[in-house]
Amino acid sequence: MRDTLIDSSFKYCEQIAKGHYENFPVASLLLPKEKRKYVYAIYAFARAADDFADEEGIEGGAAKRLALIDEWNGKLKDCYSGKAYDPIFIALAKTVEDNQIPIEPLDYLLNAFRQDVVKQRYERFDELLEYCKYSANPVGRLVLMIFGCHDEEFFKYSDKICTALQLTNFWQDVEVDLRKERVYLPEEDMKRFGYSYNELEVKQENENFRNLMKFEVERTKKIFDEGKRLIEMTAAAGKELKNLSKELKLTWSGGTTILKKIEEINYNVLNQRPRISGFDKIKIFLGSRI
Repeated sequence: MRDTLIDSSFKYCEQIAKGHYENFPVASLLLPKEKRKYVYAIYAFARAADDFADEEGIEGGAAKRLALIDEWNGKLKDCYSGKAYDPIFIALAKTVEDNQIPIEPLDYLLNAFRQDVVKQRYERFDELLEYCKYSANPVGRLVLMIFGCHDEEFFKYSDKICTALQLTNFWQDVEVDLRKERVYLPEEDMKRFGYSYNELEVKQENENFRNLMKFEVERTKKIFDEGKRLIEMTAAAGKELKNLSKELKLTWSGGTTILKKIEEINYNVLNQRPRISGFDKIKIFLGSRI
């Protein structure tokens, strides 16, 4: 009966993961089947908490959203104490047990979601990198752990890729985030290129804005390039990590393709959201298999 409950909980997490659109792949078919369920469990855990942070319509406003995240954190602690009743946490508990995952990276994700509720502006780029430490980097580390890797050297390059992916999401979603009254463009960079919050609020796309976005895209490309070493490292490692290297290449290619799409629309992300087409996905998938 316990095995049936665990299996149904993993299935529930899979449905959550497959029910959300993502430009970046979530547990693609390149991952071994036995590993995908663990990725789905982590995704479902993070997705639910992210929804608490993003759901503006929750009665009670920010205080209520923070309370929901704190409640989720309580369930996470219970999960590590052997008390899991929610299907997401039943699947997560099995994921943690099978892959020797510490609580810290999962706790970091919740810290990022709390920050989304209370912080809407970033003065410096370093603040954004600190945010990525909690919002994005834990995901790469968790995936590596699922593949049996707890090596800090691997984590270092994984952090680069995950940070670049998070930044790419910010740049493609400037307008989406603006509707949520969030601005991830660093204020120091806006000032550097002569672009103001007032112009941003009315979605004014001018040469200053395009130069600002070009600067952010180029900087993000460099971080992607710094992280590319991880693909080579996993490809040269043991059998399990070799399987992961193709997924990493797929993810890396997806992120860099989004940056190219931003360039193709002349950085005008305030009026259109760059998206990866079906043809783009085929090219990325075929390229990841080389």
